[in-house]
Order: sequence, then structure tokens, then C-alpha cells
Amino acid sequence: MTVRNIAVISAGLSQPSSTRLLADQLAAATARGLPAGTQIVTVELRELAHDIVNNLLAGFPGPALQRATEQVISADGLIAATPLYSGSYNGLFKSFFDVLDPDALAGKPVLIAATGGTVRHSLALEHAIRPLFSYLRAATVPTAVFAATEDWGAAGSSADALTARIERAGAELATAIGQREHAAPADPYASATSFRQLLRNP
Repeated sequence: MTVRNIAVISAGLSQPSSTRLLADQLAAATARGLPAGTQIVTVELRELAHDIVNNLLAGFPGPALQRATEQVISADGLIAATPLYSGSYNGLFKSFFDVLDPDALAGKPVLIAATGGTVRHSLALEHAIRPLFSYLRAATVPTAVFAATEDWGAAGSSADALTARIERAGAELATAIGQREHAAPADPYASATSFRQLLRNP
């Protein structure tokens, strides 16, 4: 049985981060719908902030950013979580996806999530974040998850609603991953010309 792997992007700036907490819960919910042994790799963008800026300025990623982008590209599915500022994703979140190849996420199952101060910001998932991944031609799952500050530590129906949404979104991503062929790492030498061809007489 093929082992699946999930990349988790967390754009939270604080430590600890409610965005990371939400991303971790979504990853766990997704893994429950996949075979045992599913691997989860989490990328904390706050740790790559300088590398991301340097890449935007110079066009070359540092080793840590290179490793992170390779993990995202080779993953079978992606969970992308960001805090919301001024009604949209934060700049670090957008900048990370700016340094990826435009075709890197084409067809990849993606679960989008966000955190914010109040539920008034929740529509940003649909008018800002989902369009970003549509532009990148990723296959976003139908359920997006938003968690407001009041949802953490809440009891009763509010907590139950968030848990149910996390479970539903995770199940949708797991199904999308299961239906997709395993994303094998790209071979950088696959298109190289062989020595036999190079040395062939004209």
C-alpha cells in the first residue's frame, strides 16, 4: 500500500499560534481518513521569512526554503492555513506561494483554513484564499475551515461546530488524496541527454 504524505503550511506569526493549532487538527483529521503510516510534514513560514524575502529579491532560495518547497511540491495533499489581516491572508502566506513555480500545485488536493479575531473575517476564505489556489490550478476541497478567537476554549455548540467542520474538511481532503495517483518526486535528470546520444557520430 502506497504511503501518503501531507504538507502543512502554517503562516502564523506568533508562538504559540492558533493558526498552527488549527493546521495540526486538520492534519490529524485528514490522516484519520488515510492508511496508517501517512506522513505529515509541517512548514512554519515564520521560520522561513528571511529566506522568502531573499528569494523574491535575488531569485534563489536558501537551503531551508528549497527543502520546504520540495516537500510541498512532492506532497500528495496540502493544508494551507493563514491568519487573516485586513480581510485577507497575510503577506508571508502570499509570498511563499509567489516563490513556487506557477504550475507546482496544479491538480494537487488542497484544504484551506484561516484564523481571525471575529467571524466577520470568515468570508475571506472564499473571496481571497480560494481564488488564490484556483489561480494556481490546485484542487481545493469544498469545505474551508475558519476559527475565530472565541472558538478556542469554547464549549457547547460553538466547539462542536468547529470540530465537525474540521472532521468534514479532513475527510474531504483524505478522499481527494486517495483518488489521486501518488505524487512521485520529480527526477531532475529525467530529461537529460544520455552520453550515448552526446557522443553519437553525426
